[in-house]
Formats: sequence, C-alpha cells, structure tokens
Amino acid sequence: MVKLKTLVSFLDDYLRTAEVKDSSWNGLQVEGRETVRRVIGAVDAGLETFQAACSAKGDLLLVHHGLFWKQSLPYLTGVNRERIKFLLDNHLSLYASHLPLDRHPVSGNNALLLRLIGAKKEREFFFYEGQSISWIGVFHPPVTVRKILVRLESSLKTKCQLLPFGPKEIRTVAVCSGGGGASAFQQAVNGEVDLYITGEATEIYHLAKDYRCSVIFGGHHATETTGVRALLRLLQARYRVETRFVDIPTGL
Repeated sequence: MVKLKTLVSFLDDYLRTAEVKDSSWNGLQVEGRETVRRVIGAVDAGLETFQAACSAKGDLLLVHHGLFWKQSLPYLTGVNRERIKFLLDNHLSLYASHLPLDRHPVSGNNALLLRLIGAKKEREFFFYEGQSISWIGVFHPPVTVRKILVRLESSLKTKCQLLPFGPKEIRTVAVCSGGGGASAFQQAVNGEVDLYITGEATEIYHLAKDYRCSVIFGGHHATETTGVRALLRLLQARYRVETRFVDIPTGL
C-alpha cells in the first residue's frame, strides 16, 4: 500500500507532465482514496472502464484518454456528472496521461512500438506545439513489411490494415500511435521513410501511393495499450502495489 500523492508525484515527474503542451488536462483528474493498494490501467476513461476498475478492486485508475480536455465543456451535468459521481461514490482516483505518455522515451507508446517491431530510434518525428512526440526508426538489417505486420498483430492482438506501396524490405519507419492523421503522415514522408505506422485509419491512400510509402493502421486503441501497460509494470516494481490492465477494445 502506498500514498496516492506519492504515486501522483512520481508519475508527474517521470512523465514530465508539466513540460508537455497538450489538449488533455494531464495528471490526477479525480481524487479518491488517500492510499492505493491496487492500480488499474486502461486506455480510455468512461463508465464501462470505471465499473471494470471497481470490479477489480482498484484504488487508482491510470488511463491514456482521460475525462477532461481543453476543448470540452467543463460543466458537471449529464454524462459528465454521472461519470464523476461514480468515481467519487466509489472513492476511485483517476490519473490521465495523453501526450506525455505518447512521447516518453522509455515507457511511451511510440518508443515501445518501435521496440516491438525491432527498430532503433534514429531521429525525432511528428512535432506538435514545437515538441517531438515520436521518432523515426531504422532496421539493421532491413525487415519485410509482412514480418512487421505479423509482429504488430500478434503482440497487440489487433487486425492491421496495410497499404503496401513502399519497398518490400523496410529500412526506415515512422510511428505515431493513436490518430496521427494526414499531418503526421506528411511529416513521415518528408523524412523519406519506407513505412509509416499509426493507429487510426485516415484517407491517405493516394498520397501514400504517390509517395511510394507503405502504411500500417494498427487500430487507435491497440497501438495505445503499450504505454499504460509499461507504467503498470513500473509502479508494481517500484512500489510493490498490485496492478491489472483492463482491456476494453473499441474496435477502432
């Protein structure tokens, strides 16, 4: 058992939360019990996730997509009220880490995706508000796009979509978990990569074909499970708290 404030302080420092510009209000979003025996991890905040965390006897829920965003309405009415009421009634704390978790060099979604497929980080990639969120990686020796696809599907338990327009053997790859969109892809091809890996499918078919760059869409949810899982392992090893990942696939 550990104090909630101890875990929050560690996560804020480890993820360098205060330094990252983001549309998410990262950090402790809802305060529950003062002490934590079990930490539950998930990708998304929502009633289904909160109920699963309570069923798993969690004290702290750690998510990638939290409840509070800078573009959303701050009123505690309707669905917002229902969500907050459930957390407070069950004394369940909620901690969210969006871009800080995407860009972390060790436990981040993008660093872990590169490690998963066997690529080595080479240079920064995908700049948002002047800060790099990910990396372009290299393979030594080159790897076939099919082998990369199989690794992703088996490790993330997902079904990927492939636009096979680049070379069969991949030397350079850019990764952007979740929804990088056309902006991230344009930065990828500007970096002259053979392959771009992201989560959410976007309409870049002809752009990818004309640039002769392969694209793998691994699913927004699936590509953002790695970071939360890594944080759970870290907290378990450092503080001896119980941890459990609750997977609620969205199919997206």
